[in-house]
This record gives sequence, C-alpha cells and structure tokens, in this order.
Amino acid sequence: MGGADGIELGGPVEGRAGEILTPSALAFVADLHREFDPRRRELLRARADRQARLDAGERPAFLEATRGVRADEWRVGSAPSDLRDRRVEITGPTDRKMMINALNSGARCFMADLEDATTPTWSNVVSGQVNLADAVRRTIELTAPDGREYRLADRTATLIVRPRGWHLDERHLLVDGRAVSGSLFDFGLAFVHNAREQLDRGSGPYFYLPKLENHLEARLWNDVFSWAQDRVGIDRGTIRATILIETILAAFEMDEILFELREHAAGLNAGRWDYIFSVIKKFRSDPAFVLPDRSQITMTVPFMRAYTELLVRTCHRRGAHAMGGMAAFIPSRRDPEANAIALAKVAEDKARESGDGFDGTWVAHPDLVETATAEFDGVLGERPNQLDRLREDVEIEAEQLLDVRVPDGTITSAGVDADVSVGLRYVASWLSGVGAAAIDDLMEDAATAEISRSQLWQWVRHGVPLDDGEPVTDALVRDRIASAFERHRADLPGFPWEDARSVFERVALPPGFEEFLTLPAYELVD
Repeated sequence: MGGADGIELGGPVEGRAGEILTPSALAFVADLHREFDPRRRELLRARADRQARLDAGERPAFLEATRGVRADEWRVGSAPSDLRDRRVEITGPTDRKMMINALNSGARCFMADLEDATTPTWSNVVSGQVNLADAVRRTIELTAPDGREYRLADRTATLIVRPRGWHLDERHLLVDGRAVSGSLFDFGLAFVHNAREQLDRGSGPYFYLPKLENHLEARLWNDVFSWAQDRVGIDRGTIRATILIETILAAFEMDEILFELREHAAGLNAGRWDYIFSVIKKFRSDPAFVLPDRSQITMTVPFMRAYTELLVRTCHRRGAHAMGGMAAFIPSRRDPEANAIALAKVAEDKARESGDGFDGTWVAHPDLVETATAEFDGVLGERPNQLDRLREDVEIEAEQLLDVRVPDGTITSAGVDADVSVGLRYVASWLSGVGAAAIDDLMEDAATAEISRSQLWQWVRHGVPLDDGEPVTDALVRDRIASAFERHRADLPGFPWEDARSVFERVALPPGFEEFLTLPAYELVD
C-alpha cells in the first residue's frame, strides 16, 4: 500500500505487525535509506569491480594505504558488562520458540539471526521483529499446539541481533520508488523499537555485522550507528557490534575494520563456513584455488589456520573479543553412540579454539552449550575472557592467507553427492520459509549451502577429475541433481522441489556465477 512521504509498504500489516510497522518507525527506516543507500550501492558496485580484477588475476594483499592504521597503537572501547564474558554464544533464527529456548540455553549470549538462518519472507522478518521486542521486554512466551508452554527463565542470554548483509534488499518497503536495504530495515526497526528499553534494563543495542568485504563497508556501518544514536538521543558508542570476518578480502583488513568501528566495536568472529565459500567465490576463475570435498576442509588446513590465528592476534592487540566458529551438530536421541563421537569432535574443536586464545565460540543447539562451556571454562576459569593473551608469537603474511593446500585433499563422487544433497534440500527448506534446516544431524544455514553449490560450480568450471579419474562435468552434476531430486521428493513431500531444483541448478552450474544463492531464491518467496 502507498503512504505519505514517499514510503510504500508492499506487505500486509496483520496481527501485531502494526506494533512494529508504525509511521514513526517506517519514517526512521526511510530516513536511514535516504541518507545511506547511495553509499551502499556505490560499495556494491565496488565489489563487482574488485571481482573483475580478481578474475583477471589480481591477488589480495595488506593495504599499503592503511599501513599506519596497522602500525599505530589504538584500542576499541571497553566492552559493556554484559558483553565481557562471551565464552559460549548460541545462534538461531528469530522464530518464537527457538528464541525462548536459546535465551534459556545457558549460553552467555544469543545471536538472533535475521540473516543466514532466516528466510526473509515478509511474515518472517516482521514476526522476527515482534519477537525481538518481546524478548527485550521479557514478555516473550508461547503455548505450542501440543499444550507445552515456553517462557523465559530468570537468567537469560544477552541478546545480539544479526541483520541482513549489505547486498540484500527488502522489497516489501519502497522509499521514493526504490527497495530499502535489508540491512537498514532490520537494524532500523530493531534499534528504534528496542535501544532505549535495552538500556533501561541494563543492557544495550548489540549487533553482529555479516558479509563485510572491506573497511569502507565497516565505515558505512559506523556512520549508520552514529546517525541512529544521534537521531534518538543516546550517546555514541552505545551500540556495540561484532563483525563477522567471513570473507577472504576482509581477512586482509581486520585492523582497518576494527579501526573504522572502534567506538562501536566489540570484537571479530571467525565465520568459518562463509569464509570457505568466499575463498571459492572470489577465486572461482583460478584453478589454483580449487578446493577438495567440504568435509576435508578442516580448521587446521593452512589457510584456515592462518586466518583464525591472525584474527585472535588482531583482536587482542586492539582490546576486542575474538569469537570462534560454529559447532553445527544437532544431538540425536536415537543414536547415543553417534552422539558421543560427535560431542567429542565438538569438544576437540572448542579446546583448539580456547587454547588458541579465542574468548568465546558459537553453537547451534542448546545441547552443545554444556560441552562448549566446559572447554572454555578449562582455560578461562573465573576470568571473563583472555584479552590479555596477545599472541605476539603469530606473524601472518599474505601468502599464508592464500595457501589453500589441503594435505591429501581429494574430490570424490561422494563429495559431489553430498554437496548436491545438502544444497538441494537446503534450498527447498529455504523456499518453504525455514532458513535454518536440520540436515543429516547438522544445522545448515545459507553459508553451508553456499559452499555446496559453489564447490560444484568450481569443479565443473575447471573440469576437475574425481579421485577415480572421472571429470566433473555439467552433465554429471545435472544427473546427480536429478537423482537427488527424485529421492528427496519422495522422502519429503510437500516441499517446493521443482523450484528448489531450478534455483539450485542456476546457482551450482556455470557459466554465470550468482553472488549469493539467496538472491535468485528471494524472487520466489512472498
């Protein structure tokens, strides 16, 4: 429906949506759009220009122009009291039941995810904002169809919100005839409705920032934060943001990203799955960057090890928290033996992170909180973090961040099938409105599906051989997709399999490379 002052709302305002989509809140988002969307679009054009240079053979390096930022001694602002101990954070979508369970999980923080774990249907994004507002006010509750009741415990996790990345639009809200940024929509509504309430309750407006590729994109966020705080009359620096280092280009600008956001920065996070996807995407035209099966790309291979060690050193030098990666295992009550093996792997992963100096880590399921916490307790004890561990022993060169060798890495027929199966099922789930999908005892979100489809694209593009000598071709992948399509359609009726197959083939096969699978998928949801 059309509105005054150039604001046009394209989605229905039903139920409690009117509490979120108020005239003043929409005006706040519209003003954010008018102030910052031109810069956002300019930065997205710069991404495309950079990709063209990478396709032509350019290799990233630490920036000469910002050498002084890396050399100078400066620190980010001190963390507020409820962000000093982040030893385990749980993540998940803004579904009402999941939010209550996550807040009650025993984790120190909960990242409510409006990005990779949420399909951005109009219903999802608006109900997610309703749930955020209720969670802040501690009124969030639910009576399930089976009569079970869900309410907040006396002690809950600190709430952190992840808005969508700069590349995504919110097509249901037009300002002056143009769709607003999904980032500004998500941030604007969460901030304008909740910031003062959070401060009154002894917390604050805390955010995770996804998919940044360079310090100029961080500067845009910093200016958004300053503008928003000025607009509502709260002190600059009240907002605190943790930046996900989940692109290979951002890894070369960690210092610069923290510097741009230093008044608002809380830390950096090792977004491991998107990082792997980014390496494939950015160097998709270079056969030297072909990676093996996803299961073989562990956190100990050279490029992943260099990235995480540099992250810890950078953060602690600047007084910022270093947050580790996701444990996505979903415990099953059907198979205790498999659970024990998986939990041992989770413990090993978290022991490595805590031993390397990370201040905290991520889990995707409440049943992993205890295991992850135990590993960090063993290193931290009663200390809230290990910011004093400076990791001055770490010296990382550009070549190490680009060293994608995987010892004994292979590309296998089973790896092709796994990528097809996971990717196809995830897209079907996403198109059904569920952005965090339980697949093969793992919580998959858009990041892991991106690895699956980009690996297939890369393998076909370069005609790589499988370990048995058969080349990976367009025909081979299409045949595997067709087989998986028939199998999953029979096992899981009711999903939009035809659309899922169409989208998956579009994003998983050359010649064109879609920058994000969610862009064509978004065309098919309401």
